[in-house]
Amino acid sequence: MSVEMEDRGRALENEYFRRKEQELIEKMKAKLEAEDSQETGMQCPRCEGKLVETDYEHIKIDVCDKCSGAWLDPGELAQIVDKEEKSGGWFGRILG
Repeated sequence: MSVEMEDRGRALENEYFRRKEQELIEKMKAKLEAEDSQETGMQCPRCEGKLVETDYEHIKIDVCDKCSGAWLDPGELAQIVDKEEKSGGWFGRILG
């Protein structure tokens, strides 16, 4: 009976630490996502969503969290076109 109690105790302990590790992983993921995309505090011009700053090809653009519309600041479209022209992408060929 004592062996069964020890096994049960180890199982409960393992489950406890597994849950704690999972909580830490979720917190770390949330922190990384928050660092990668920061809310700009601006409202989407198309809908009532909030614009979130995200990285596209190392260029910071604003994306709506509701309609997924992408909004560019002055000069960002030129940066995207320039990168696309250099890489031979279809977007650069159309606008270049």
